[in-house]
Amino acid sequence: MTATQTGPQIDPPTDPAMFYDIAIVGGGMVGATLACALAGSGLKILLLEARAPVSFSADQPHDLRVSALSPASQTLLQNIGVWPGVVQRRLCPYRRMRVWETRGRGDTCFDSADIDQPVLGHIVENRILQLALWQRIEQCDNIRIHCPGVISDIDYQAGGSVLRCEDGSRFECRLLVGADGGQSRVRQQAGIGVHSWSYPQQALVASVRTAYPQQDITWQRFVASGPQAFLPLSGSCGSVVWYHTPAEVNRLGGLADEQFLAELEASFPRELGRIDALLGRASFPLRSQYALQYVKPGVALVGDAAHMIHPLAGQGVNIGLLDAAQLAQDVTRAFAAGENWAGLEVLRRYQATRQQHNAVMMASMDLLCRGFSNEVAPLKLLRNLGLGLAQRLTPLRNAGMKFAMGLSGHLPELAQRQDRSL
Repeated sequence: MTATQTGPQIDPPTDPAMFYDIAIVGGGMVGATLACALAGSGLKILLLEARAPVSFSADQPHDLRVSALSPASQTLLQNIGVWPGVVQRRLCPYRRMRVWETRGRGDTCFDSADIDQPVLGHIVENRILQLALWQRIEQCDNIRIHCPGVISDIDYQAGGSVLRCEDGSRFECRLLVGADGGQSRVRQQAGIGVHSWSYPQQALVASVRTAYPQQDITWQRFVASGPQAFLPLSGSCGSVVWYHTPAEVNRLGGLADEQFLAELEASFPRELGRIDALLGRASFPLRSQYALQYVKPGVALVGDAAHMIHPLAGQGVNIGLLDAAQLAQDVTRAFAAGENWAGLEVLRRYQATRQQHNAVMMASMDLLCRGFSNEVAPLKLLRNLGLGLAQRLTPLRNAGMKFAMGLSGHLPELAQRQDRSL
């Protein structure tokens, strides 16, 4: 079924079955969320992904790639019918978040009970969210997944684009969406530039089993070399993130498991406790990046294709999911109203809303990273005073929690709670 078209048309396809109203390149968390948000829209959707997620079983160890999903993201996933698929696999709620540099002075704790909420968020493995999204897509008759969909060529045109895959498949679409990550091929083919910068640290991520039982707190301590963080996972497992210089991350990555655990316990605060087992580790460079435009006629960018943010507060996936919800909202409304939903006027509504919100979040994370990763004495004093004030100024602390959780500020309708009085 091909949706009724309005506005400029592309040339009639050789095979009508290969025409889609919207083609989303990238079937990860953000691209698949966009597809689910467009279910029932009356538009014909194609989702292209190179690799299918590995199936899940409860006895598998936790993945290294995890995300801290905010309540706004949870609401979005509930509204598009995906959250039950996450819950039936595994996740870890956290109710408290502690941030400190100097114990006893710059020490701030955020507690969901302070704003009458059950949780601050959930730690979810990226693959589990992707699996839940794909499970939902299988129930949607207007969405097709083409996987493996390795793209060999993109012919972007304002009136409609053509995609060719290595398996010989050819697809035409009215709106092309890049959800294909920081090195987005869609963005490059559309001629959209980026501004990017790197950080002096890298991140080493390790999945561990601790001596503690199930925890409900995520914490982050700032030291001169970079933050040290703990994210609780289900059971007695957790994910630790160790920011350090590239040389030190490379050295730590080359240590035997026993040596690495010894250095981890010696360098991390006592809150980490004893580590009973190292389940996996990996490292990655840190950089931020933003596209100079999110849209052009017939093309839009979401998630990392539009922006890459420092992972300090775990907001990257959350803002990407909100991109997906906002783009789906603007396109669906325009389609229902008979507007040229793939045209620049409609797409700029999406850009205006999300670009502003994302810029504030990116600037905040960049400021935090640069402000805490040094030993300049006056700045260190100011940092500790600021964290201490945040703890004592309850209204300020609570307002910050609500903004980060998506309980205040502008949100797409799919991510809004019914009770917006909080």
